[in-house]
Amino acid sequence: MTSSEFTVVQPWRSNRKGPGWWVFSHVRRNWAIILVILAGAIGNAALAAAIPIFTGQAFDAITGASPDLRALAVACVLLVISQGVRSGLQLGRNFGSEVLGQRLERDSRRELYGELLGKSMGFHDMHSTGDIMARSTNDVRELALMMAPGLNLVIGSAIFLVMPIVVAPRYHPTLVIVPVLFAIGYVLAMWHYLRSLQPVTAAVRRTFGEMNARLTEAVEGIETVKGAAQEEREVALFERNATRVRDAIVAQARVEARFLPLLLLAVATGVAFGQALYLYHQGVITVGAVAAYIGLISLFDFPVFTSLFAYSQVASGLSSARRILELVRAQAVVDQNSAGYAAPMRGDIVFDGVTFGYDLTDVDVAQNALVDVSFTLEAGQTLALVGQTGAGKSTVAKLINRIYDVDAGRITIDGVDVRQWNLETLRRQISIIEQDIFLFSRSIAENIAFGKPDATQSEIEAAARAAQAHDFIMSFPDGYSTVVGERGMMLSGGQRQRIALARAFLTDPAILILDDSTSAIDSATEDQIQRAIEHASQGRTTILITHRLSQIRWADKIVVLRKGRVAAQGAHAELIEHSQPYRDIFARL
Repeated sequence: MTSSEFTVVQPWRSNRKGPGWWVFSHVRRNWAIILVILAGAIGNAALAAAIPIFTGQAFDAITGASPDLRALAVACVLLVISQGVRSGLQLGRNFGSEVLGQRLERDSRRELYGELLGKSMGFHDMHSTGDIMARSTNDVRELALMMAPGLNLVIGSAIFLVMPIVVAPRYHPTLVIVPVLFAIGYVLAMWHYLRSLQPVTAAVRRTFGEMNARLTEAVEGIETVKGAAQEEREVALFERNATRVRDAIVAQARVEARFLPLLLLAVATGVAFGQALYLYHQGVITVGAVAAYIGLISLFDFPVFTSLFAYSQVASGLSSARRILELVRAQAVVDQNSAGYAAPMRGDIVFDGVTFGYDLTDVDVAQNALVDVSFTLEAGQTLALVGQTGAGKSTVAKLINRIYDVDAGRITIDGVDVRQWNLETLRRQISIIEQDIFLFSRSIAENIAFGKPDATQSEIEAAARAAQAHDFIMSFPDGYSTVVGERGMMLSGGQRQRIALARAFLTDPAILILDDSTSAIDSATEDQIQRAIEHASQGRTTILITHRLSQIRWADKIVVLRKGRVAAQGAHAELIEHSQPYRDIFARL
């Protein structure tokens, strides 16, 4: 099984073994930038070490028995030149690391977005939108910060750590002892520091995602919150979540406050200064060597003080990469089946002993939405699904176009199991209009043409007329160019449903499923919409999930569902005469 039901073709293949491997697989493609960063880091550290070397030469030039002004001038000129070159290398290194970080953010965001689109509804049902948004925005941003300034400083500080070890022996062999011991202590301290950082940075990322998830729910459900006058309760809940984020950040700060290399640096500086003075008094080294050596030891300032920030940024970035990978690597329940059956669809539908239950992880005993459901619908026929709320009617629609896969039994279209169809081919020929209409914050024309982006304006208007939507659309000042609000909230329920009908009519599907899609249409418009649906259903298989008698009566076949099972099926007259469950439903209608 593939990891998604839809695949965005990427120009690269990422390594998903772990967060470190995943980040490296994205970064390594930018090898030219990596070379610039490494060259800049090495050159920066080497030329930083040139400062104490030339400073020591300057001290020796003026403290000797006879001051050598020419040697002093040479040292000064070389110092200026070296630092000019160093500035250029630093510019290339910092610019390269920033570009690398932005490319990592761009590529990881693209990969994650493609994976999220490819996950099945089973995945999205089990993940909070707010948490997904936190990972897609804040966590992805942390990856860029991990590169610049994070890893940029880590690489630079590591090379700074080597320079005193390499240069100090030129003044006296024993002067390498303190730098070596400090480097060993630094590495051990950083190993312990990183181990302590990993869980606290993960806690920061997790609590932030949970806070963001709850905030998203409150904003999306703001009408419900206000309608129930629960603003104070939601504010209190958000404050508790924000406090958890604060506590997690404070816990991270506590770990950072116990940064042992700061103490090691102070000890190393004191011991090095004492050793250098001892050798000077012994007449083994010059005063210039003492100045140079202390300058070399001061190079340790950079790895110590930058590591306090840089390593925590890297740890936070790896925690974010781990959270992103959890989404990327999650297996989809429905596979793409790109090599599957792909042909024009006639519309014959057969349910053969279908059983299905939603995956509710927080419910101990799963309850099936459908149990042993069987019925047959020939191409061009109209089926009405009726039953009480929760009987499983909408689940039937979601199984036909493989939003979910059956647990047992099978569904065939044109004699081919839907699981054997190419998923894109299957869904392009099936149109579902649900009761809860989703419209994008785009123009009305773009919403109608969503399933057929290349549709002409005349085709869009023809579909709108068929759905009885043209007149109210033209009543807006901008007509079809009118931009509707998020989820189409500026439109009435009936207007949203007619736009959804127009969207379905435009794609000319072989199978049309109307899931209570006319529930919000007023009685004055119902007859017109009814005629539009009758016209649209001609020549195609139509499934009506409805409570409207006018639609139930003219269906070729009616299936009565009760608690997920088929209670009866047949024509209207037949069911009225022989089916008590149908008569009960009909009587309530």
